[in-house]
Amino acid sequence: MDLLKKGVRMTAPFSVEIGDEVDSAKISKSLVIYGAARIYGQNTFIAENVKLGFEAPVTLIDCQIGPGVELRGGFFSGSVFLDKATAGSGAQIRPGCLLEEESGVNHCVGLKQTILFPYVQLGSLINFCDCLMAGGTGRQNHSEVGSSFIHFNFTPRQDKATASLIGDVPRGVMLREPPIFLGGQGGIVGPVKIDFGTVIPAGVICRRDCLGGPKTSLWTPGEKKQKTTARQRQEISRKVQRNIEYIANLLALKQWYLHARRLFFSEAHETLYAGALGVLDNAIAERIKQLNIFGKKISDAPSREKKHSAKSPDDKKLFVNHWPAAEDFLLRCAPENMGQRERDAFLKTLRGSADRGDTYLEAIGSLDPKQADKGSAWLKSITDTITLRCLNLLKISPR
Repeated sequence: MDLLKKGVRMTAPFSVEIGDEVDSAKISKSLVIYGAARIYGQNTFIAENVKLGFEAPVTLIDCQIGPGVELRGGFFSGSVFLDKATAGSGAQIRPGCLLEEESGVNHCVGLKQTILFPYVQLGSLINFCDCLMAGGTGRQNHSEVGSSFIHFNFTPRQDKATASLIGDVPRGVMLREPPIFLGGQGGIVGPVKIDFGTVIPAGVICRRDCLGGPKTSLWTPGEKKQKTTARQRQEISRKVQRNIEYIANLLALKQWYLHARRLFFSEAHETLYAGALGVLDNAIAERIKQLNIFGKKISDAPSREKKHSAKSPDDKKLFVNHWPAAEDFLLRCAPENMGQRERDAFLKTLRGSADRGDTYLEAIGSLDPKQADKGSAWLKSITDTITLRCLNLLKISPR
């Protein structure tokens, strides 16, 4: 077997299956495979000092894995894991996920179309699809999701225009915001927007945005019952805005990768970098696709759903009629031209760190507040410009 000859350590080599399409040149000789494993996909890339299957068998398909990553057991497909990310046994990481440096999930966690910023940690027995989560400053001060938590991402109308922004990109990438805590045995009903520093206690189902900075958010059973079907129908504009904001943050994150993070990927890790960009492109396309599905669902809604206030039908018509123009803008917009002055000033500082040989986390951690603010201003100009332009095209007032 080519990988054994290369120096890859396998504790049970006859229990390891490698697809013929896998390029052994893209797999580091320092890889360790414990027990049974199946590795497939021509796009699979495994960097140095990766450990697979210490707790249970692993299936790996078309993933790009950075240095020091540990995937201890489960199914991993079409996703990217940056330096020292971890996943416990029983994980099911489906396509479209990006776990950045030192983020991690414990056993029996399901992810799809999910982005975790550095240090974010998820407990066990969690379903957390269609989310972006940031917050925290290090391994001892990180955003956390408690065990048995669910992000509810599928509606009775059978759409998934429900992606939730937990933190944001412009501030989150600077790794200096207070962490977010989502308590165990709870959940959030997407799409919601949750600010840095928010604490949602264990056992709470959150159905509303949590904005305005650090605070504890409670959603009692009594409050939940007050949300009538008619009121939910009137939430179309809010739902659309949250989706637009999510897409705008993804577009800003892509610019961050193209200009800032690019400085910290070595030539040997070019495939890893390309994989991260691919995940972001896939995420943007997925969110636009889900808004298209949402538009069709509300357009085809049965007549009984139209017997309510005049405001809600207007919301439906506004979205259905104007979404094609907004979609075209999202597909053609040029974030490259937004916030250039702030970007260039910020990148000058960051290039100095890269030239010194700093890692990405070291470089971001060494920024002073003024330097970090320049970077955040650059990215915020992207998110604000895209969001406001789309809402104007949709004739929706920001909320």
